[in-house]
Order: sequence, then structure tokens, then C-alpha cells
Amino acid sequence: MAPPRILVAGTADTKGAELGYLAERIAAAGGRPVILDVGTRAPSIPVGIAASEVLENATGELRQRADSGDRGTAVAAMAEILAAYLPGATAFDGIIGIGGGGGTSIVTAGMRALPLGMPKLMVSTMAAGDVSKYVDISDIVMMPAITDLAGLNRISRGVLDRAARAIVAMTAGTASATSPRSAIGLTMFGVTTPCVTAIAEQLSAEVEPVIFHATGIGGRTMEALIDAGMLTGVIDITTTEIADHLVGGVLSAGPDRLGAIARRGVPWLGSLGALDMVNFQAPDKVPASFAGRKFYRHNPNVTLMRTTAEECTRIGFWIAEKLNASTGPVVLLIPEKGVSALDIEGGAFHDPEADAALFAALESGLKTNANRHILRLPMHINDPAFADAAIAAWRRLAAREQA
Repeated sequence: MAPPRILVAGTADTKGAELGYLAERIAAAGGRPVILDVGTRAPSIPVGIAASEVLENATGELRQRADSGDRGTAVAAMAEILAAYLPGATAFDGIIGIGGGGGTSIVTAGMRALPLGMPKLMVSTMAAGDVSKYVDISDIVMMPAITDLAGLNRISRGVLDRAARAIVAMTAGTASATSPRSAIGLTMFGVTTPCVTAIAEQLSAEVEPVIFHATGIGGRTMEALIDAGMLTGVIDITTTEIADHLVGGVLSAGPDRLGAIARRGVPWLGSLGALDMVNFQAPDKVPASFAGRKFYRHNPNVTLMRTTAEECTRIGFWIAEKLNASTGPVVLLIPEKGVSALDIEGGAFHDPEADAALFAALESGLKTNANRHILRLPMHINDPAFADAAIAAWRRLAAREQA
């Protein structure tokens, strides 16, 4: 077997010594390194892929920004250019990058454009803080550089050596990603766990359940995998991210939630899990505009707010409009006795009026036909009978798709 070909990405004008050392250690660990320069000035070491090659297919406007001489403008442009270049680059088995603020921004933009499963390791001075803007919904591994990447020393050599061995190990081979079962996305929140767990357990012999935490990133990741053809259907029990998107919570999956369902036409079985709540951080982080609302303190860092009847109406029509655009089979399950563990008789968020507004908007807005159905169930979302009904509905959908 040929040694894995590994791109070693960074700004070779300012990080030449570190890139060269990292490439040496990758070779010593059994890899075949190729240095990829993403700098905007002449490199200080020989490189395998020059920045000029990366820039070749850039549009005139982007090229001008990359050559502008303004560091911020050049970094932003190079990030965009690398993201366009890498997916079509000569075959490689993995990528490792090094960088400070600018280099990390450039290299991770390129990494995010690569498919899930491609090994990606970023050694960065930014890895100790909030890395969400670098990782987003990708599978980039962030490794703290410990020291600044401004010359080799006993600390940085150790970090880079460990990083080299890590990326070689990551590219050496992976467990098979294939399965005779179809991969089905499921969405879950703490307040819908009993339902989703029961569905996953009972269907696991028929499908491969892939569960996503409905925290914004989870929904976006699931939709990206649908677009990539890696999920063939969805049991979307927990659609709470839509409430955050429309009302202003912190766990929004953005305006494209349910978009991949429509684009790909995959079978969708969904419900209204946790649409009774909008998520915020600690109580003092809740916007002042929501003063006087009904809140539930989930933990010191998570504050939940009950959605009103007016908000539920808006949410219902929004979901209906999204589902109306789908060409695939759609079944929406309405749990009449509550949509979360808090929305139950005697619970903190029990509000039959708000729930009724949600249900009415969905029934009014969804254009039912032979391919699109609503099923009302006189149950709570976490009742075992609701999970059983969802499983039966999914099996009917699956049988129809296979017919």
C-alpha cells in the first residue's frame, strides 16, 4: 500500500520553518507530505503546491483582493479561493494545517469545503478559544499550538511531531463506513429523548439510526448529510431549532432547516418536538425584550422560554411552507397531549392554547395530498404509544419507497 498523501497547509512566507519540520515528521511517520502554500508573499522554503497554483482559477475580483496588500482583505480572499480549490485538487488522503489567526482562517475554510470523513487536523494558536467559526459543521480536529508559531523550539517541535503522527494515523485506515442498512437521520433533544431513543432502538435492525442533537449545529449537519446523499431519510421528531430561528434563540439551524428535505425529496417523518421552547444561555443573557415571559432554568447556562400562541402560529405556517416544497413523501405527526417533557399536564410549559395554535397553523398551511399527510395522535410525544405510531408510519413510508 502506498504511503498516504498528506497536504501540509500553511503560509510558507511566515511559517516556512514550521511547515518544513512538520513535513519531515510526517515522512518519518510513514506519510507522503506535500506542502501547500496559502501565503500571499514569496515562500521561504520549497513547496509542493505554490500559492500561485491555488490562485490560478480565482476570479479577477478575488485575485485582486488576494493581491491587495491589505492583510485582512487578502486573508479573507485567500480563504475563499482555497475553499474553491481544494475539492478539485489532486487526490490526497488527508490534510493538516498550521497557523495563527490568519492562517487558521484560510486553511480551515478550505478544510470545511472537503467531505466529511476526509482527515483534517489544524494546529492553531486559536484552538484554545471558541473554534465554532473555524470548525462549523465539519469534522476538523483543532489542536492547540501551545506556543506561537513563530520559530521552532522544544515545545513547538513536540507539538508538531505529535500532530504529524496523528495525521498519519488518521489517514492509515478507517473502519468501514458501509452498512447493508440505510442511514436514517433522527433529531433529539433532552426533552424528547424517550421518544427518539425508543424509535432508534426498535428500528435499529432495519435501518442505521444517525441521531443529531437539535442544537443548531445538529440540524445543519443533518441537512448537509442529506444534501451529500449520505442519509436516505429522516425521522425528524425534534424540530425545536425552527423556534429558535423564528423567535431569536441561540440554537437556530438557520433559514435552510428543512431545505435539504425539499431539495432531495427524501422520505420525511416529522413531529413538533420541543417547539414549546426557545433556548437562551444564562438568565442574564436573555434579551431584555423578552422580560415578563415564562422561563424555565434548565441549568445555570441554559434558560428556556415558552413559545406563545402567536409565535406557535408563525412556526406552524413556516414549517408548512417548507414541507409544501418537498417532492418526497412527508408525514407530520401531531402529539395532541404535548410536544416536550415540559409541555405536559402539570409541567412548566403546559399551554394547550399555544399548542392548539401550532396545530391549527400546520393543518391550515400544509397542502395535504397523496404524498403529504398529517396524522393527529391523542398522545404525548414521549408516550411509548407515540413512538410505536411513529415506527409504524415510518415502516409504511419505507415500504412505499421500496415498492
